Amino acid sequence: MKNTIFVFKDDSPKYKQIYEQFKLFIERGDIAADDSLPSIRQLADSLQVSRNTTLMAYEQLVAEGYIRGEGRKGYFVNELEPLLFQDDLVLPNKKQTKSLTQVLLDFRAGAVDQTNFPLKIWRRISNQVLTLQESFQYGEPFGEVCLREQIATYLLQSRGVKTDPNAIIIGSSTQQMLIYLGQILKDDFTSIIVEDPGYDGAREAFQFHGFTLEPLPVYESGADFSKLEQMTSRLIYVTPSHQSPIGVSMSIQQRQMLINLANKMHGYIIEDDYDSEFRYTQQPFPALASIDSKRVIYLGNFSKSFLPGIRLSYMVLPQLLLDRYKNQFLHFESNTSLLSQLTMATFMEEGEWNRHIKRMRLVYTRKMQCLVSELKKHFKQNISIIGEQSGLYVLVKIHLNRSEEWLIERASIYGVKVYPTSIYFIKKNSDEAIIKLGFSNLTCEEIQLGVKLLKKAWA
Repeated sequence: MKNTIFVFKDDSPKYKQIYEQFKLFIERGDIAADDSLPSIRQLADSLQVSRNTTLMAYEQLVAEGYIRGEGRKGYFVNELEPLLFQDDLVLPNKKQTKSLTQVLLDFRAGAVDQTNFPLKIWRRISNQVLTLQESFQYGEPFGEVCLREQIATYLLQSRGVKTDPNAIIIGSSTQQMLIYLGQILKDDFTSIIVEDPGYDGAREAFQFHGFTLEPLPVYESGADFSKLEQMTSRLIYVTPSHQSPIGVSMSIQQRQMLINLANKMHGYIIEDDYDSEFRYTQQPFPALASIDSKRVIYLGNFSKSFLPGIRLSYMVLPQLLLDRYKNQFLHFESNTSLLSQLTMATFMEEGEWNRHIKRMRLVYTRKMQCLVSELKKHFKQNISIIGEQSGLYVLVKIHLNRSEEWLIERASIYGVKVYPTSIYFIKKNSDEAIIKLGFSNLTCEEIQLGVKLLKKAWA
C-alpha cells in the first residue's frame, strides 16, 4: 500500500471517515487491486483510535465490495472497473456550472400557491389519520371507500356528475390512469382522436399501447369539429372545460355533438377535467359526464387544485367498462398513498376542500389579473394573450418574429424561466412563437418583476 495520510474532522464518526478515505484511495487507484491493508490492530494503533472503530470501517468496505477478508491472512483490495470512477463521468463541468444564470423567477405552470396552502389543517388531519388502525394496513386496490364517497358527492355538487362511489377509481396521476385504461381499451380500439395541440402526457400514454393518433385541430376559437366527419376512431380524448393548452371551453352544442357521435359509433369520450375549478368569469361548466354517463370516462385530479406532490387522481368509469377494469386490476396493489387518501377524505368531509377551492379561486383571479395587466402594459401590441379566463397559466403569442428557442434562451439570460408550447403540437406549430407562463406560485410583485425582465430580454 502506498503512503497515505488520514486527516480526521470533527463533524462525522471516525469509522465513517476511515471508510470514506479508504474508498477514495481504492477508487483513485492509490491502493491497487490485491494490495493488502493494515490489520485492524495496526491501523487502530497508527490512527490512535479503537479497534472497534477500524473494524466498523473495514466491515463497511467489505459489505460494499471494495475489499475482502481472507481468513487469517487479512484484508485485500478487490479489483474495480476504472471507468466507473473517472472524474469527467461523475462530476459536472465546473466551467459550465458557473456559466449558468441563476433562475430568479420561474413561470412554471405545474405548481400551486404555497403561501395559501392549508398547512396547519392538513397536518392536523394527517396526524389524526396516523392514529387510525387502517393506516397501518394495505389499502383497497381501487381506492379507499371514504374518499370515493367524498369525490362522488363533490362531483355531483360542482360538476353535475351523478355517479356511484364504486364506479370511481383512485390513482396517482392522470397519465398513470390513462396507461391502465389503455390496457382495457386496446382490446376493442386501435386508434384515438386527440386534440392538436393537446396534452402531450396523454399522447405518450396512448402511444405506449400502440394507439394510432388522429389529430383534431384546436384553435383559439375552439376545436374544428368539421374534421370529425373524416375520422374513423371511436375513441376521443378531450379537455372540454379548459382545453390544454389553449384554454378555450367547449360549447354546449359541441358537447352534445360529441356525445351523439360516441353513442352512434359505440365509442367512448375520455374527458380530462384537469383544472375546471379555476374559472374566473363564470361558474365552471357542467362536465360532459353530467350529460351522458354511459359513453364518457371522466378524469379528475388534486394536483392542479391542491398539491402536485400528493399524487391523487381519480377516474369515473361507465358501467360497461367498470367490471372489465376491476377484473383486470383486482390483484394489483394501489399505487396511491393510503395516508393521502384518508387525509383527503377527512379534509373533504370537514368542508375544508370547498373552502380551499373558494379561497384559491380568489387568489388566482388576482394573480391572473396582475399577469395580464403587466403583459399588456409592457408589451402592448407586440403580444396576444390566450386563455386569460381560466386556469393557472396563460399562453402569450409573441409578435416579434423570434423563434420559441430564442425567446426561452433570452429569458434565461435575464434569470427568468419560461416554457415552450411546441411540445403540445402534433402537426405544424403556430406561425408565431407561443410561450406558456404559469403564475400560481408567484406573488404579484414577482409577476411584475418577471414581466419587466422579459421586456428587457425580448426588447
